[in-house]
Order: sequence, then C-alpha cells, then structure tokens
Amino acid sequence: MSAPVAHFDVEFRVRYAETDQMGVVYHSEYLVWCEVGRTEFIRSLGLPYAEMERRGALLAVADASLRYHASARYDDLVRVETTLTAVKSRAITFDYLIRHVQSGARLVTARTMLVSLDRGGRPAPLPADVRELLERAMGGGA
Repeated sequence: MSAPVAHFDVEFRVRYAETDQMGVVYHSEYLVWCEVGRTEFIRSLGLPYAEMERRGALLAVADASLRYHASARYDDLVRVETTLTAVKSRAITFDYLIRHVQSGARLVTARTMLVSLDRGGRPAPLPADVRELLERAMGGGA
C-alpha cells in the first residue's frame, strides 16, 4: 500500500480547447481540473477511481465553490494542488489551489464536497475500506 499523504499535485498544459477566443481558460474548466486533481489524489493512494466505484463508493459532487484570482491562458503550465480536508461517514471534502507553474501565481482556490451514494443514487455510508484509506491519508483512522 502507498505511504499516507494528505496532499497531491498534478501538472499539465492548458489545451486550446479549454480556452475562449482570446486564449483565456473558460471558467468551468477549473472544475474539470479539480476533478483531475481529486482522481489523481485518490489514485496516489493506490486506489484508482474506477476500482473505488467497483467497491461501492459512488461519489457525487454535492457542493462546489471556486474563487478566481487570475486567468490561465493557452499553453500555460498549471499545477492543481489537491488536499483532502475532511472524511465523514457519507461525505469527503477536498481543497484545491490551482497555480501558474512558472510564476507561482495563484489562479483559483476551490473546494468540493462529495457525498457517497448507493447504486440507486441514495446517500449511503462510504465502504469501510475506502473510508479507512482516506482517513489514513489524512493521518488519522486505522
């Protein structure tokens, strides 16, 4: 099993399709980048998202907030810094800091709260093994 972490970074270049006519990243793309950060964070724990779903952990975004500080542009190298900040029986929360890699400028700060659902789409407890893995990542739990 991978070593516990509470934080994970992923870097990539802004693609042309993510920008508007002026080459500025369209605002909704930052939510997509949060998803990239979140799924790569969970993968870094040794649990690919698809496997987590096979184990019965179906997560849906129930709340999302973003604060825009500066714009990313086509071909910029950006970093999504993802931190797991809360694990509860039926919900998990992630914080994100999206930065311009070369300048270090803060582009967006964000938070998402995801709820665990059963296959029928109803709220359900996180599977025990998934919850324990996430709690260990935060330095607590089993």
